[in-house]
Amino acid sequence: MMKMRRILVLAVLGLLLQLAACGGSQGEELPLVYSHSMELSYAKGFSVDYYEDGYEMAVIDGCGRFLLVPEGKGVPEGMPGDVAILQRPVDNIYLAASAAMDMFVSIGALDRIRFSSLKQEAWHIQEAREAMARGEILYAGKYAAPDYERILAEGCGLAIENTMVSHTPQVKEQLENFGIPVMVDYSSYEKEPLGRMEWVRLYGVLAGEEEAAKQAFEAERAVFEAVRKKSGPEEGTKRKVAFFYVTKNGSVNVRLPSDYLPKMIESAGGVYLFRDLGEGEKGASSITLQMEEFYAAAKDADYLVYNSAVDGELASIEDLLDKNRLLGNCKAVEEGKVFCTTKDLYQSSMALGTITHDIHEMLAGREENLTYLYRLEKAEE
Repeated sequence: MMKMRRILVLAVLGLLLQLAACGGSQGEELPLVYSHSMELSYAKGFSVDYYEDGYEMAVIDGCGRFLLVPEGKGVPEGMPGDVAILQRPVDNIYLAASAAMDMFVSIGALDRIRFSSLKQEAWHIQEAREAMARGEILYAGKYAAPDYERILAEGCGLAIENTMVSHTPQVKEQLENFGIPVMVDYSSYEKEPLGRMEWVRLYGVLAGEEEAAKQAFEAERAVFEAVRKKSGPEEGTKRKVAFFYVTKNGSVNVRLPSDYLPKMIESAGGVYLFRDLGEGEKGASSITLQMEEFYAAAKDADYLVYNSAVDGELASIEDLLDKNRLLGNCKAVEEGKVFCTTKDLYQSSMALGTITHDIHEMLAGREENLTYLYRLEKAEE
């Protein structure tokens, strides 16, 4: 019994030593000398370990491990087969995760992206539109149907996919069969708004712009924290807010309370009207309600905020009532407290502090300098 106990203790100690040696990467010893890990404040979905001689390992939950190999150096012998290799500089990127575009722009690394899954007119980020107009970024097919011929001809070094690629696993498999590493952006799975935005630091590692990424994150974090600190009940901004859009079949889509936007409403000093809906399925950010169910909750909301992401911006309250006249009986409509998001809100992933500030200003009745929200004109009598 004592001998068995001693063997077990030695085995556990050996495992702990291996974990320390490889920076916690899956428990096996890597052919690298571990130095330290990136310190993250909010993001939970990725980590970055640093090794001697300039090697870096990015680990993305649910996606895999990516070794960044410095220029002029090779892949260390004995590297596990499940580790995707990215040789620096990482460029000619195929970007299907639209949320990452603003992050690359914010760190001055737009030139690393060569292919887009969105056409020029679909981008609301000016820098991306202009780059496509100049031919610096090429349209290479939707995420579900990439233009493999174009991607291969240009020597794509990495594909960054959104979570929808899980519905078309053959795309990921085909890209990898062609020798193109595939990284999935899971920033939308982060439970905190700042966690979602902190993914810019991962892209800073890929682009070799880590300091710029850190500065971009800290700047917007400061705006977010400043709003949160002054959003107490003393300002009287604890107003009930409904954030929604009406679908083509007349039902209503609202965000789940676990999504980053409801949390931004709460951080801005508001009360998200559907905070008791529950978490929903893993990865889900919204839920669809019947109009009658939505109206029962929203009729007493202090503010209605229309989400323009799907069917575009509204020009007036009449545009909203054209979707369902029942909404005209809502308190917010009667008081003229109906706002709409701008079309670039969702692609502005590095502006979460500014968006939270906008919500706070809306709730406080200060609308002079809103960037991502605007008031809809009150319906005529």
